[in-house]
Amino acid sequence: MTNDILMVRIYLNEADHGKRKTLMQEILTLLQERHAVQGVIVFRGIAGFGAGGEVHAGDILRLNVDLPLVIEFFDEPKVAEAAIALLDDLVPGGHIVSWPAKRYGTAALPMRQS
Repeated sequence: MTNDILMVRIYLNEADHGKRKTLMQEILTLLQERHAVQGVIVFRGIAGFGAGGEVHAGDILRLNVDLPLVIEFFDEPKVAEAAIALLDDLVPGGHIVSWPAKRYGTAALPMRQS
C-alpha cells in the first residue's frame, strides 16, 4: 500500500535563534504541537556553507561551534503545506525545500485533532 506525501527540508545553523528559543526548538515545537506531522528528524552536519559562502565547520580549534542543521519532515501534502505556511515567517527566505514522495507500507498514523 502507498500514499502520497510531501517531504520538506529546512536548512539552518545551530546559532539561528527564534523569538524565545533556538530556531530548531521553535520549529520542532510548532511541527509537533500545532501540526502533529507524521515524522520529523534533525540532522547535524559536520560542515557546510550557504549563499554567503561562509563555511560552518566543527574543529578542535573553535570553541564557538555553529554547525549546519537540516530538519526534515513529511506528511500528507495539505498538512505539510499548512506547516510550511507557518514556518515561512520563522525560517530565512529560500531555506525551505519540498518534493512529492510516496510512503510505502502501512503504519500507525497519529490521531488528528479537529
